[in-house]
Amino acid sequence: MSATDWIGRSETAHDHLSHNLLKRIAATLGEAVPADGEPVPPLWQWCFFQDPLPESALGSDGHPARGGFLPPADNRNRMWAGGRIEFFHALRAGESASRVSTITQVEEKTGRTGSLLFVTVRHDYSQDGRLAIREEQDIVYREPTPPKQGNGDVLPQGDWREAVDPTPTLLFRYSAVTFNGHRIHYDYPYVTGTEGYSGLVVHGPLIATLSLRAFCRAHPEATLRRFAYRGVRPLIAPQPFDVGGRITAPGVAELWAGNADGLAQRADLSFE
Repeated sequence: MSATDWIGRSETAHDHLSHNLLKRIAATLGEAVPADGEPVPPLWQWCFFQDPLPESALGSDGHPARGGFLPPADNRNRMWAGGRIEFFHALRAGESASRVSTITQVEEKTGRTGSLLFVTVRHDYSQDGRLAIREEQDIVYREPTPPKQGNGDVLPQGDWREAVDPTPTLLFRYSAVTFNGHRIHYDYPYVTGTEGYSGLVVHGPLIATLSLRAFCRAHPEATLRRFAYRGVRPLIAPQPFDVGGRITAPGVAELWAGNADGLAQRADLSFE
């Protein structure tokens, strides 16, 4: 079968946005726990709707074995490259919700690091029969190559800025609350010896969550509408990094994350 044969595949997951898991997410991120009925903070939906597969169903990298819902991409490393999110209504804590996931695009490209397979998955999150969040997630499978190093781009000053200390404990706990078995985030011998990074890799979704949180802290009155983010290069723990951004027009902001080695993630945000 061709990888494009996976286009149109769909699966549905149901979950309860339980107080116990919300407590663990809040502890991981250093946030207050939303009470039942209160809005779940932005991007916390990534900690729910996970399929708890047994270890026998995982690949050597800790991800689910290839060829299930996602297309097979043997001998390639899988990465979460970025995505686009529309916020319609906040999910509410303590209530049930569902996620319908559909593969909308599969495309082979050639880049500077070799052949790349891009897979786009649309996730529709609903609660009480009402669409709350629509997300397009970009996944890339790349041939084993040396990881991209710093690009030297200096971080802009911006209108707000927060420092992040990505300790191995933070990475491990975020892997735990998202039930993410990818070994590059917690297994030092694997990430350095097998995938060639210089240390533990900070999760792209974690960077996006912290970046959007920094905006919300600087603009607590804002209502989020659209958020698009893209990974530029990996961030390696425990080297500190900053998240920040600036308002570029009424209701429009640029967000970024990076350190002394340059930008690591860019994002565009629209809000009211």
